[in-house]
Amino acid sequence: MKLTVVGGGSTYTPELVDGFARLRDTLPIEELVLMDPAQDRLDLVGGLARRILTRQDHAGRITTTTDLDEAVDGADAVLLQLRVGGQAARQQDETWPLECGCVGQETTGAGGLAKALRTVPVVLDIADRVRRTSPRAWIIDFTNPVGIVTRALLQAGHKAVGLCNVAIGLQRRFAALLAVEASAIHLDHVGLNHLTWETAVRLGGPEGEDVLPKLLGEHGDTIAADLRLPRPLLDTLGVIPSYYLRYYYAHDEVVRELGTKPSRAAEVAEMERRLLAMYADPALNEKPELLAKRGGAFYSEAAVDLAAALLGGGGSPYQVVNTYNRGTLPFLPDDAVIEVQAAMGAKGASPLPVPPVDPLYAGLMAGVTAYEDLALQAALHGGRDRVFRALLSHPLVGQYAYAETLTDRLIAHNREHLAWA
Repeated sequence: MKLTVVGGGSTYTPELVDGFARLRDTLPIEELVLMDPAQDRLDLVGGLARRILTRQDHAGRITTTTDLDEAVDGADAVLLQLRVGGQAARQQDETWPLECGCVGQETTGAGGLAKALRTVPVVLDIADRVRRTSPRAWIIDFTNPVGIVTRALLQAGHKAVGLCNVAIGLQRRFAALLAVEASAIHLDHVGLNHLTWETAVRLGGPEGEDVLPKLLGEHGDTIAADLRLPRPLLDTLGVIPSYYLRYYYAHDEVVRELGTKPSRAAEVAEMERRLLAMYADPALNEKPELLAKRGGAFYSEAAVDLAAALLGGGGSPYQVVNTYNRGTLPFLPDDAVIEVQAAMGAKGASPLPVPPVDPLYAGLMAGVTAYEDLALQAALHGGRDRVFRALLSHPLVGQYAYAETLTDRLIAHNREHLAWA
């Protein structure tokens, strides 16, 4: 089995390789190809990746290349984890929206739109080349904004599934609080990528006992602290929102907070500098502890589980993924991309039925879905008017004066990545 990672020079990659090594029985990889245009990063990351496999007695081989066509030729699955523009672009995404009084964040709001505009054309080009060389290969998208990127891939007819680590992170957190095995926890997880709620926490599977009331009753303070939301809000909602909902539920508070400290992009850039220095040490043969602070917790386990299911080698029968709605949430278009529990197999994802969704959440999902549709049109076809319409529609922007200013700043900061600009 050959699996290719596009963006293989990412500092995330040792986490992924460690998961492939530990979970070899679930996903027996013979060749793991790390592709990245940055040869210097590939050399460092690839060297550590090989040492990790050797340390864990894994028989697979690591190949590194800057040639995309060579990387994807003959691949069974291609995992996308790229960042167009690097951390410098992320720094901009988190800065200029804040200057306008809006949340600066790389996956939602104006910054998220900028990332989508840079990313979608690049991802579609990669996917077209995968289809030419390896038409049976699955594309697993971990590249943000996952919902918009996955929708672009599916609408272009690619075999694609989107993946996010929010659900698996919550699963592991809840399991620890309840003192049970993570595999015993099944989440009724509903929403869009980075806009999700846990409406039930079940023991043993989709039909298991819902212990969400117990979880909130006994551990509500801890969960609220993790989410940085007030406990009374969780009690009122009766569900557990993802931490990304804080950008919506406490927007002005977050804007004030972000204005008082260095950006997350600056923190990550410094962390990456330190990680790459560690990776250069020939004695290092395991992922360093610092990597856990980089983000992407449990990413490798989610990726292995998904790839195994798609390639017919096993994996969990139910997984939280990003895929077409197709009537699962009747208040959204069929071609919207939603993030829910799905039955997984070699034919892809089949979303499980979802109970009626409270209008409090359905309304926000519908609004953000409309934004994602407009954002995708802007990414595919360009034009200032399309960018403005997408920003005006976003719940975190919404006012025409903000949308006008943000549109001009987005284009100015991303001109080199926007062919139409």
